[in-house]
Amino acid sequence: MHLAYPAVLAALLFCTGLYGVLARRNAILVLMSVELMLNAVNLNLVAFDVWLSRAARDTLHSGQALTLFTIAVAAAEIGIGLAIVLAVYRNRGTSDIDKLRDTAEGHGPDDPDSDAPAAEKAEATA
Repeated sequence: MHLAYPAVLAALLFCTGLYGVLARRNAILVLMSVELMLNAVNLNLVAFDVWLSRAARDTLHSGQALTLFTIAVAAAEIGIGLAIVLAVYRNRGTSDIDKLRDTAEGHGPDDPDSDAPAAEKAEATA
């Protein structure tokens, strides 16, 4: 098999993951997109390891060993990431990244200094 096939597949996976990170608003989908990007890197590591080991007759397989470490780090990352997302969802009631950013910056609906109309501010003070 040529090196181009897994490299093109990895590039497509990485671009799909990058689109998911940039376009999604749900934190869980963003974490899944990051995992997709890491899997694209793993595919490249294994493909280049096989290609280089054929060319150099080397049996070290460092690309495959690095892939195992990447999988372990990705598993830990998704576990901790999901725990954080669940904790934020319990506290805030949403996992929408835009809404979480707005409440962190003080632009939430219950913030007295928000850009609400004057009639709403008058009702809040009355």
